[in-house]
Amino acid sequence: MSKPAIQTHELHKSYRLGKTTLQVLRGVSFRVAAGEFVAIVGASGSGKSTLLHLVGLLDRPDKGRVVLDGVKTDKLSAGRRNRLRCEDVGFVFQFYHLLGELKVMENVLLPAQVDTSILAWPKRRTERRARAAEILDGLGLGERLRHRPSELSGGERQRVAIARALMNQPKILLADEPTGNLDSKTGSQIMDVLKRFHTDAGQTIVMVTHDVALAESADRVLHLRDGQLTDA
Repeated sequence: MSKPAIQTHELHKSYRLGKTTLQVLRGVSFRVAAGEFVAIVGASGSGKSTLLHLVGLLDRPDKGRVVLDGVKTDKLSAGRRNRLRCEDVGFVFQFYHLLGELKVMENVLLPAQVDTSILAWPKRRTERRARAAEILDGLGLGERLRHRPSELSGGERQRVAIARALMNQPKILLADEPTGNLDSKTGSQIMDVLKRFHTDAGQTIVMVTHDVALAESADRVLHLRDGQLTDA
């Protein structure tokens, strides 16, 4: 069996709320194979986003370990964690998180710029712009490169966010309620986009959602309840 793209071991995470401690995750362990599409379903406030942030190295667990493509991340330096997250993980958020002052092309290029030194960027800019344009064209946004987010529909903004997430060819795509801010028709279109990248490109995807029907598009569905992950 090939090594999993994602493996977590007994993740625990809590937050202090005044004098109260809120235990969000209580020993979450799971594996995601390379090329697998996994959906994690849970009610609002169940800890879905917290789990995704731990897997994507945006936060650290109180206890436990995250292993990405065979790399144990708990002992990595901050710089190495940042590099691993930039190169191997793409994020798609419910509220897009596009920079309003930047055009579509500029938003999508951001991960490539972060991953390239200032001195190297002039030599690589043409190549990176060509890749960004190719992704955007494949998402039906070829005519929107010079538009700003405020000039786009919700579905178009989310497709720009997906393009940005795929810019550095990440091994893992993490989607946090990617259709939660969209109407059902547009949300269905976004799911079709994710399924196409999974099927055609073998993209590993972990999506968290509260929508059980939406989750059925995935290869496997897990449920987060009371801080623990189950198959049913």
